[in-house]
Amino acid sequence: MQDNTPMPAPGATENARPIPPGLHLIATPIGAARDITLRALDLLAGCDVLVAEDTRSLRHLMELHGLRPGTRPLLAYHDHNGEKMRPRLLAALAEGKRVLYASEAGTPLVADPGYQLARAAIAAGHAVHAAPGPSAMLAALTVSGLPSDRFCFMGFAPAQAGARRSFLQEAAVIPATLIFYESPKRVSRILGEMCEVLGDGRPAALCRELTKRHEEVIRMPMGELAAAIKDRSLRGEIVLVVGRGEKPPADAETLDQALTIALREMRLKEAVAHVAESLGLPRRQVYQAALQKEKSP
Repeated sequence: MQDNTPMPAPGATENARPIPPGLHLIATPIGAARDITLRALDLLAGCDVLVAEDTRSLRHLMELHGLRPGTRPLLAYHDHNGEKMRPRLLAALAEGKRVLYASEAGTPLVADPGYQLARAAIAAGHAVHAAPGPSAMLAALTVSGLPSDRFCFMGFAPAQAGARRSFLQEAAVIPATLIFYESPKRVSRILGEMCEVLGDGRPAALCRELTKRHEEVIRMPMGELAAAIKDRSLRGEIVLVVGRGEKPPADAETLDQALTIALREMRLKEAVAHVAESLGLPRRQVYQAALQKEKSP
């Protein structure tokens, strides 16, 4: 008869911490399978319920490290079934089970459907634990050569052209290194639009297939980068890292967009000071534009 009991994680010791009840979010490799952490392997070996964005990927990862689910449930949780699956997982947590959630690759909740699950678990009063590990966002920032003291993760740009332009206009006034995820099929388009909205002189890095065999990092000003990849057929996961560089031209549209964002969260005086500094404009000019904006219906 086949033995279906979970196997201990390779490298685990007798002194490994007991796994407490709750939701355990584990980071998984973005390429190299050996980037898994020993703690993540302990959790994969010991949690009562295994949940993954893609169960095939998690099963394969476990097999590479000598683990198997055994008789434990291995459940799929993704954008299309999240609403249906959450009550079942919350019920398991209410029973005191140790529930593990793994994203397809990288850190859960970063461009990943696990956010609603973690939020629901917290709202229900269950413990939520994180086992840190691989992240494409942080790996790209590390190798980009751009300032890492202050950065903003922007995720994927919207699909619609108008929404995408507004998205980039918001990004233009953020005083930090910007990190974007993008599809290889759309990266040339978004780089062209970034040159228009953010300015083509900003330093940038295109990071492709990080930690994998065909890893590539291209570092150059954004305008040159857009030209360099224009006729290339790129493959694999792509992270764009964009430095602050020179401020974009502060035209009327840019000023209006910046004021719209600032006035949502700040009082008039604070918003004017913030936008004037961000765009390099005289406070009087920004103040007059803000007053006009408030009078508009």
